[in-house]
Amino acid sequence: MAKTLVLTEKPSVGRDIARVLGCNQKGDGCLLGDRYIVTWALGHLVTLADPEAYNEKYKSWNMDDLPMLPDKMKLVVMNETARQFKAVQALMKRGDIAELVIATDSGREGELVARWIMQKAGWNKPAKRLWISSQTDRAIKEGFSTLRPAAEYDNLYKSAQARAEADWLVGLNVTRALTCKFNASLSAGRVQTPTLALLVEREQEIKNFEPRDYWTVQLAAGGFTATWRDAKGQSMIFDRAKAEAIVAAVSGGEGVLSAVTREYKHQAPPAAYDLTELQRDANKKYAYTAKQTLSYMQSLYETHKALTYPRTDSRYITDDVAATLLERLKSVAIGDYKELAQELIRKRPLSTRYIVNNAKVTDHHAIIPTDEQIDLFRLSPEERNIFDLVVRRFIAVLSPAFEYEETKIKLTAGKQDFYAKGKIVKTAGWKAAYGNLLASDDEDGEEERDQSLPPVRQGDRVKITAAKLIAGKTKPPARYNEATLLTAMENPARHMENKELREVLETTSGLGTPATRAEIIEKLFSSFYAERRGKEIVPTSKGIQLVGIVPGELRSAELTAKWEQRLSLISKGKARDQDFIADMRGYAAKLVTTVKASDLKFVHDNVTREKCPDCGKFLLDVKGKKGKMLVCPDRECGYRKSVVIETNARCPNCHKKLEMRGEGENRMFTCICGHREKLSDFEKRKAAAGANKAEVRKFMNNQQDIEPANSALAEQLAKWKENQ
Repeated sequence: MAKTLVLTEKPSVGRDIARVLGCNQKGDGCLLGDRYIVTWALGHLVTLADPEAYNEKYKSWNMDDLPMLPDKMKLVVMNETARQFKAVQALMKRGDIAELVIATDSGREGELVARWIMQKAGWNKPAKRLWISSQTDRAIKEGFSTLRPAAEYDNLYKSAQARAEADWLVGLNVTRALTCKFNASLSAGRVQTPTLALLVEREQEIKNFEPRDYWTVQLAAGGFTATWRDAKGQSMIFDRAKAEAIVAAVSGGEGVLSAVTREYKHQAPPAAYDLTELQRDANKKYAYTAKQTLSYMQSLYETHKALTYPRTDSRYITDDVAATLLERLKSVAIGDYKELAQELIRKRPLSTRYIVNNAKVTDHHAIIPTDEQIDLFRLSPEERNIFDLVVRRFIAVLSPAFEYEETKIKLTAGKQDFYAKGKIVKTAGWKAAYGNLLASDDEDGEEERDQSLPPVRQGDRVKITAAKLIAGKTKPPARYNEATLLTAMENPARHMENKELREVLETTSGLGTPATRAEIIEKLFSSFYAERRGKEIVPTSKGIQLVGIVPGELRSAELTAKWEQRLSLISKGKARDQDFIADMRGYAAKLVTTVKASDLKFVHDNVTREKCPDCGKFLLDVKGKKGKMLVCPDRECGYRKSVVIETNARCPNCHKKLEMRGEGENRMFTCICGHREKLSDFEKRKAAAGANKAEVRKFMNNQQDIEPANSALAEQLAKWKENQ
């Protein structure tokens, strides 16, 4: 009997699909059934070959060998997943396999995963495509009932492969050119470099900023507080004498309410979540990194079946998904959401005006709950927090608008005008989904805060009971944190002058995709181009210098805009992928020539006097993810040594986090308050506090989870896709 082979992207997804299809017998890297065999990749099983696969000379990094422009790009099986590839290939070559169902992630990257495996394994039989947005049993069954010919997605594959090959050609050539030219471990790419440029540009703005003193004038009158503003609506006064004159002119006098306006307003709910917006809110509320949020979201999607596909850039759903909203509401009518969800269910029909928009849905719709019943106690605290964000947003977007009456007062005293405003809530609407949890983000930066106003009428005269001068200083722009950097990556268009390309970025995903932005940010840290200082992200000297020496085109988001413009046309069958790759070959050669001709310098300003034990070069002092490290500058050496590890252990005196210094048995915890404690003494104290040896050992292992040696050579050749 002929069988169908189903190829998924991950084992967990494969097991879910296998259960639905009745494949219960274990095989080698697969699950077997009467009609289907389900197998899986482990992410990418196949990738583009490293440069040395084309020529032995590329094993060494030499400027004279650049640019590297292979006539035809080769695919190779990745060493770490070679066993699973062989298992998949063996299944594809079985005589009883009649067709293949591509069930990898429904998107450009998922298409690439499957097609490269099929190409390398020599698949030449019919293939179909499963395209679903959640991993529930119902979604899987419906997806298999509406399979599409794989050929319909050929153009999507062509655009994915073109993007991958272009990143190889540009990223690896420029990385090698920079590293050879400046004798430092440097890398560049079309997404990484403009993202770093955003950080460097902001740092320069802060450095050049000169604060100015200013004053504002506030007065109390008639039971409310009002703020002075000029004819242009500005409240800051940069002339102290002028500010003092205003205070003197109105103190102890009377004012007249020259204008009192009452206006009914309504505020629509925010759109449902896409991945970037979710990462942004999770960073603001819980200080989760973009990478952490994606990990928790992936678990909620794959393991718990609680939420839909995470790697989406859409904040809306389509009409067909709207038909399932009632069942999704019923699935979240639990715990803290029960009353909120049931209220919406009782008031049917559901309002979908703020969530349904077919035109704004791309590969996947917004992140929303599935129709699966969820046991909240099975979720980790972190997963619970992400689930809470999504469910409350889901309930909010199905709720009515927030309605209120806003009163604005203009008080005139002498020839000066002062302003106040207040708000009376008429209908809580979507804000009821958040209760007291919602921060009043819409009021950020406003000069007059809402206040409770007494009954007032236009023309009333009021006694001024107090007038005061408030001093302040203008502030520089804030450094990026992960939330604001994600926003800047999603909307880099404001940094561009070309209107057409700006529009392209506004209609695409910006810098990177929702799925890759977390990786890009983490890459900036692991390459020591940026570091975290609390919540702030600050470019290092290495990062600042790199932006200064890299070819100008790579610093701008325009390169990504141009690529996305053409890749979009390729995915729609309106442009040829071969033409794009030919242009990228020429572009890579041009960039290498630019680097070769550069007369700029790169200087390590963090060199120590300690020599590398492997190659003898002086080590660099850097701040890694877990603390202070010494790193060899030689790209092929890769030696790293942890000097100070930032731990989660708390000082018994001041309760601040302890640092760990030293090696082996000489390791010691230290605190800024002066506390010192040997590792052995720490273990005894933990044991006395009730922790057993296994717990202490686990804790210590977590503290020593430092970054592995990660030379530019290894990074750029084995992980080319990170150089997007």
